[in-house]
Amino acid sequence: MPDSTPLNEQDARRLLRRTGFGAPQAQVVEFATLTRGDAVNELLSFKPQGFKPGGKLHQDAHGKWVKFMLKTKFPLQEKLVLFWHDHFATGISKVGDVKLMGIQNGLLRKNCKGHFGDLVKAINKDPAMMEYLDTVRNGKFVPNENYARELQELFTLGVKDSNGNDNYTQEDIVQIARAFTGWRYDKAKPYFNADDHDFNSEFEGPPENRGPKDIFKSTGGFGAGGVRFAGDGSPYPEGAAEIDTVVDLILQHRDSDGRNTVARRIARRLIEYFAGPSPGLAFIDDVVASSGFDTNWDLSALLHEIFVHDDFYTAARSVRWPIDYVVGSLRLLKMKLKGRDLYVDGGDYTPIFDQLGNMGQILLEPPSVFGWDWETAWISSSTLLARYGFARDLVMARSGGGSSLQTDKLIDLGLTDAGAIVDAVTSLLGVKDDLGAAEKAILVDYLTVAEGQPVTPDLLDDDYRNRKLHGLVALVMQSPAYQLH
Repeated sequence: MPDSTPLNEQDARRLLRRTGFGAPQAQVVEFATLTRGDAVNELLSFKPQGFKPGGKLHQDAHGKWVKFMLKTKFPLQEKLVLFWHDHFATGISKVGDVKLMGIQNGLLRKNCKGHFGDLVKAINKDPAMMEYLDTVRNGKFVPNENYARELQELFTLGVKDSNGNDNYTQEDIVQIARAFTGWRYDKAKPYFNADDHDFNSEFEGPPENRGPKDIFKSTGGFGAGGVRFAGDGSPYPEGAAEIDTVVDLILQHRDSDGRNTVARRIARRLIEYFAGPSPGLAFIDDVVASSGFDTNWDLSALLHEIFVHDDFYTAARSVRWPIDYVVGSLRLLKMKLKGRDLYVDGGDYTPIFDQLGNMGQILLEPPSVFGWDWETAWISSSTLLARYGFARDLVMARSGGGSSLQTDKLIDLGLTDAGAIVDAVTSLLGVKDDLGAAEKAILVDYLTVAEGQPVTPDLLDDDYRNRKLHGLVALVMQSPAYQLH
C-alpha cells in the first residue's frame, strides 16, 4: 500500500521540495524515517493561517506576501495559495484595490485544502473576482458572460474532456450568466440586488422572454433536456440561491467516459503542479477514486492520495516557478531581504518585486485570466538571465547579518576534499540526487583548479575558500537541476 511505503532520502527530498520551498537536509533526514502516509499527514496537518497581504500599493502587498512565505512554518499552505491564485487568476491592475486582493488571498488560504465546492462558491462572491470578471457589470437587461464562461472553462470543467469532447456550450454560458445577474459588493462585502437579477418571470413576450434556465442539454450526463436550475418546473429556487445551485450542478457533470468531469480536471491540475507535467489518466483516476474526491470534494484527501502515489515519486521534474526559486533559495541559505524595498544586499540591489518581474512572475498580477504559463514557458533567454542574476546577487551579499550569505553557518568548513564540499553544497541546495557524475566533476574542477593549475586541498581555506564556496553556491543555483523541482 502506498501509505505504508517507507521513504528514503531521495523520495523525502522530492516530497519536501515539491510541497514546499526547497528541502532542508535536516528535514530530509527526519522524513526519511517515516512512511509516505505519515510524512504526508504531517505536511497536511497545518491549520490554515490567517493572513492578508495589504498596504497602499501593489508593491507593498507583494512584499508582505513574499516576507510571509520566507518565514512561514507551513510552506505547503503557501504552495497551495499560489496554486489557487493561479487557478482563480485575478489581477490587481483591473481590480484596482489592494484591499480586495488581500481579502481574496485570505479566502484562498482559508479554503486551500478544504471542500472544493465551498471554495468555488466563495470565489463566486469574492469582490476582487466580481470586479475582475465583471460580475458587477452583469445585469438583467444585458447579462455579462465573462464569469459564466471562465467558471466553466477554467475554474471547474475545462473546455474539453479527455476524449476531446466539449464539456459545455455557448448556451450554457448564457444561462449561467443569468444566475449571476444582480450580484454586487459594497465595502468589500458581497450582496444580492434582486432588482437587477434576471428572474424567469421578469420579461414578457418574445424575444424578451428568456424562459427558464436550462443547462447541459448536450453534455454532462443530465439527459437530453439537461437540468433546469431556476424557473418554471425547477426544484431549485430562483434568486440569490442560483449562484450556489449552479456550482452544485457543475459538480455533478459527467464526461464522455461517465467520470466526474470536475474531479478529473482538478486532480489533473494539482498533479501537474505538485508532481509533474502530462500525468497519465490512470494516475488521475487512481487518486480521485482512492480519495473519494468526486463525491466528498475534500482537497486534503485528494492531496494525500497524490503525495503517496507511486507516480508522484517517478514523475518527470517540473520547472520551478520564479517565486519558488526565489523564496526557496533564500530559505535554504537562511538569508533575509533587506530594507523597505526588500532587496538582496549584494549585486545590483534590485528590489525583489523587480527581480521576480524580470523572471516572469509578479504576485497578485497574473498576465491574464488564464494565469501564468507553466513549465518551459518560465524559461527564456531573458528570464533565465534574471535567475542567474539573482544567484549572483545572493552570493555577493557579504555585509554580515541575516542579509548576507554566511557559508560558515551552512557548510562544514573543516571539509578539505573537493568532492565532499560539492556534496555538502548540493545537499544544502537540495539537488544532490539530481546532478550527474559529469556535472559534479565540473563543480569539483571549479574548486580545485585556479588559473588553469591544480591547487592542493589545503589552499581551500580562508578567503580563497570563502570566494570559492560562494561561487560554488552560484554555480549550483544556475545549474539546470536547480531550475527544476
